[in-house]
Amino acid sequence: MPTAVLIDGGYFVKRFRRIEPHNAYNPERAAELAHRWALAHLTSSGCDRRDLYRIFFYDCPPLRKRMHNPISGVCIDYARSPEALFRVALHDALKQKRKVALRLGHLADSNAWTTDSRTLDALLKGKRTFSALLPSELHPEVRQKGVDMRIGLDISSLSLKRQVRQIVLVAGDSDFIPAAKLARREGVDFVLDPMWSAIPPGLLEHINGVRSTCPRPAFRHETWGAKASAAGSDQTHRRAWPGAAQGDDL
Repeated sequence: MPTAVLIDGGYFVKRFRRIEPHNAYNPERAAELAHRWALAHLTSSGCDRRDLYRIFFYDCPPLRKRMHNPISGVCIDYARSPEALFRVALHDALKQKRKVALRLGHLADSNAWTTDSRTLDALLKGKRTFSALLPSELHPEVRQKGVDMRIGLDISSLSLKRQVRQIVLVAGDSDFIPAAKLARREGVDFVLDPMWSAIPPGLLEHINGVRSTCPRPAFRHETWGAKASAAGSDQTHRRAWPGAAQGDDL
């Protein structure tokens, strides 16, 4: 039976931009690498090439409405922003890839504005005042809806219907633990690809293995070793360790 590769699009884009910052807004390159790194999971040292069931890419359409910056009062058309143009082009490029299924959620309708965590922390600690905020330090509060639910439903459906023998999940948080546990109970080989990011121990103990097929980002402090070594006793033959070679089954 074949392998299905499920990619959390928001997570993938963040890691892709860490790996190739010079291509941060190159949608064709992002789509090409998403497809290439997914296909790389079909081969591993000492094993024959596996069949591909499908590559699922989960994301949301970008923010495409006009909003007024609360400090400057300037009206910004986010449909023309670099991020919106990148996301639309990325989704179009992925649709052209063989055996790629694009699963889109939606954005929560909100007119709220926020800032980055460092600026917010400085405001809460009194190191900065709200009156000193710059217009460029604010951005709309965008929340994705339906993406995690779609990933969980597809993991459950693929496992219960016995459509695949292996599921590779490209993600990095612990939201998918219930789905991963269900897949393992159904006899599915569940592999996590965190793209060389650190893994929550709670997630590590509920999967069968860890493997990243992309290059390591330049900043190598984001490795698995410390958290992987703290995992629980429910471990299998593939585990992460700091000296592992890129792309090896661990």
